[in-house]
Amino acid sequence: MQQRLVIVGAGFAGMYAALSAARLRDLQGVAPSRLAITLIAPEPTLVVRPRLYEPYPERLTAPLQPVLDAIGVSYVQGSVETVDAGAASIGYRTSGGATRKLGYDRLVIATGSRLFRPEIPGLAEFGFSVDSLQDAMALDRHLRGLAERPASPARNTVVVAGGGFTGIEVATEMPARLRDMLGRDADIRVVIVERGSAIGKDIGDAAQPHIRQALGELKIQAELGVGVTTVDAGGVVLSDGRRIDSATVIWAAGMRAAPLTAAILAERDGFGRLIVDRDLRVPGVAGIFATGDAARVACDDVGHDALMSCQHATRMGAFAGNNAAADLLGVAPQPYHQAAYVTCLDLGQAGAILTRGWERRVELLGPEAKAMKHEINTVWIYPPPADAKAALAAADPQRVTDL
Repeated sequence: MQQRLVIVGAGFAGMYAALSAARLRDLQGVAPSRLAITLIAPEPTLVVRPRLYEPYPERLTAPLQPVLDAIGVSYVQGSVETVDAGAASIGYRTSGGATRKLGYDRLVIATGSRLFRPEIPGLAEFGFSVDSLQDAMALDRHLRGLAERPASPARNTVVVAGGGFTGIEVATEMPARLRDMLGRDADIRVVIVERGSAIGKDIGDAAQPHIRQALGELKIQAELGVGVTTVDAGGVVLSDGRRIDSATVIWAAGMRAAPLTAAILAERDGFGRLIVDRDLRVPGVAGIFATGDAARVACDDVGHDALMSCQHATRMGAFAGNNAAADLLGVAPQPYHQAAYVTCLDLGQAGAILTRGWERRVELLGPEAKAMKHEINTVWIYPPPADAKAALAAADPQRVTDL
């Protein structure tokens, strides 16, 4: 009798869950006719989300169908809308709008996260983001269209709301992107608006001087201790009443787990993530695992939880896929662990910063860090080759890179 493992999501966690489940199936000598592995997502494509702050975002995807075919994982096109744990089935909508159901014996939720957009007047209508491929492409089109507008301070000004990791990478890329389109002598202004007391505070105290130096080198203005209260076609109003005229407002503040996690009657955290055990299993709900940005899990024994990041999602995905397959095959699970933690922050033409450890020790700066960031973004986070042996070898949960 065939059993079915279904993985929802084609991001980093979903991709590695499929690879790892197929790896264990292969190691156990089990045929796909006995254990079918299915990945369901709107497209069989990995969006290289960590790079969406770059120009030409339409290039920042990688096909998954070839590697899925190579490892014997089937693909179903659809957007999952419901989970019925009692009936062990999911409901999804096809690209044509039809509704379908798909049964499972084990389910892995790997639906990722979305940008949190508060109900700020005008934000939905006039704000941009780099949260999804479509959002990044819309921003890119908008920036390229600025050259057709009459020169003005508003045209030449970009406001980035949020001074965290994404906000910094977006903002530090903007001077070069704008000058490429508006001319090298254009009077460019980039402003980061951050409610906190520092830009990049979560990246650690040791990184702060280097972030400030980079912002100064790029002439990026930081407005601290204030937020955006209104967005319109011509700019933003800040919480202290000041107005910044800008044709381009980019929201980069806050993430939440994708909404499907709410379809599962289990405990979630403040970010909407399902709280799972070290096997990535959702407690109290039979047959369901969660991983990546959809899950909150301890990654060590000293109080650190996995973050909503590509770095954690890839390894979490490998453990989730392995353990869901192990549950069906009668094999012992492998508890998730991820002691190492690295941050590599792009600073545009000012270089980059690489920190290591939860204490954020600065390890590399400038060109060396920039070279590492380039390797991470163009090699390490892409799918493995569409060769069964190489792809399955890349998915060993104990070896998926910690950077």
